[in-house]
Amino acid sequence: MGLFIYLLRHGETTASRTGGYCGSLDPELTSAGRLMAEDFATSYEALPWTAILSSPRQRAITTAEPLGVKTGLAIQLHNGLKEMTFGRWEGKTPEEVNREFHDDYIRWLTDPGWNAPTGGLNGVEVSRSSSLVIEIIKNQYTAGNILVVSHKATIRIMLCALLGIDIGRYRDRINMPVGSVSIVEITEHGPLLHLLGDRSHLRASLRNRAIV
Repeated sequence: MGLFIYLLRHGETTASRTGGYCGSLDPELTSAGRLMAEDFATSYEALPWTAILSSPRQRAITTAEPLGVKTGLAIQLHNGLKEMTFGRWEGKTPEEVNREFHDDYIRWLTDPGWNAPTGGLNGVEVSRSSSLVIEIIKNQYTAGNILVVSHKATIRIMLCALLGIDIGRYRDRINMPVGSVSIVEITEHGPLLHLLGDRSHLRASLRNRAIV
């Protein structure tokens, strides 16, 4: 058996419904978000799970908990799995940010790898911290299924780093719907992507919801 990393974006929150920037803020899952977490656990509980890792944000922990209950595995919290922080943009919509921080916003849209939200982190900084978590996984486990519950930008950045995609293009190259899972196998030839942003485990009513 190989080493498979399941990158699960947390379930729906009020911020993911509105599209507001939410990194250090920590809104709870909506009722739909909790169902997303339950649906993932129900669909994937039969796999022989080795470990569950999560961002310490409550929305991620709550998403990881159903599988933890079903498998009996403790949830390991890692700061490197936190969402990127958006500084003074937190809680604002893209339209508000464009109006209040126009120059910074344009720079960020052009290259979010090296340009940060006003007072926040850039993609390269997030990549450095999240890559440490991947190294921990690779050092601790030679095989098995590892669940990693994190956030939209962080998962996209992690995938760019794993797959050799320019970090500055994470917003342009990879979509990561709320409640979706991506699967990467760590092979002797490097990371191999098996699944990207999949939501087939969700009931139809949830798959049809907004995917911001």
